[in-house]
Amino acid sequence: MKLGNLEIQRKACLAPMAGTADRAFRELCRGYGAAFCVSEMVSSKGISFNSKKSAELMMISPDERPCGVQIFGDDPKVMADAAKFAMQFEPEFIDINMGCPAPKISGNGCGSALMKNPPLCGEIVNAVVNAVEIPVTVKIRKGWDENSVNAVEVAKICEEAGASAITVHGRTREQFYQPPADWTIIRQVKQAVNIPVIGNGDVTNAEEASKMMEETGCDMIMIGRGALGNPWIFREINAYFDTDKLIFPPGPAEKISVMLKHIQKLVEYKGEYIGMREARKHVAWYIKGFKGAAEFRNMAGKLTTFDELIELSKLIYKAQTKE
Repeated sequence: MKLGNLEIQRKACLAPMAGTADRAFRELCRGYGAAFCVSEMVSSKGISFNSKKSAELMMISPDERPCGVQIFGDDPKVMADAAKFAMQFEPEFIDINMGCPAPKISGNGCGSALMKNPPLCGEIVNAVVNAVEIPVTVKIRKGWDENSVNAVEVAKICEEAGASAITVHGRTREQFYQPPADWTIIRQVKQAVNIPVIGNGDVTNAEEASKMMEETGCDMIMIGRGALGNPWIFREINAYFDTDKLIFPPGPAEKISVMLKHIQKLVEYKGEYIGMREARKHVAWYIKGFKGAAEFRNMAGKLTTFDELIELSKLIYKAQTKE
């Protein structure tokens, strides 16, 4: 797939997930073969107020490239200025968030709420495209609700405004992340535009990735929740597309080892106090399906130091290897 002059070799990329797809996780997923990454969403207003947090969210390390910066907002000029500001971090592309369902985002007219105003979607894309010299992509949903399914209309408007690719999540804003994603809307968008379309929703393994591409004709797949506690999903998808064979998922030893590597990076980048508090949810995802997972999740919820995690990891591993 091509994004402007950027050539993307692989078929699956990591979704921009606020609070989880941070630098540590992006580096890990790229190491396992994610085609590219996108930053956690950054407020365009936050950038205009010189927010330190906004600047930190846009930092991109060499190990996570190619990587885009995702911005959200509802004012074309403020969004354009935010895109210009992001250029100092040298992203490979800018992604515009038109899909976030969170009330604090959509309730302020941003994220998925933009889909209620298609002309504004076009104005924002046009302003950002004219502000930067790198590709601009857009992430949308099926629509606001089942009475306003307009992904095709919005995708066409974004293409006309200069977008280089569209990611489509197969649920409306009202559906959040339930029920199952509707892949037919991804196919409809793919058939309606001439730019690459990336499918998103309910892909948690290599076979589902292949099925989505087959059913929708999309150019790539974006993996969100399917990668949580499971960064090797990219390795498995790449192997399946390369060889048509399924590879075995890692055993407990590798899962625990990768978990420790991930949390160590979190602590390195954010400090032990913040890093270990954020680590709690990641530990819960990594040990899903393990023997004694419920008890270990409870213990993980009290972690405060990396040394405590090492001790907990020994207990978890021991429980998996007991006869």
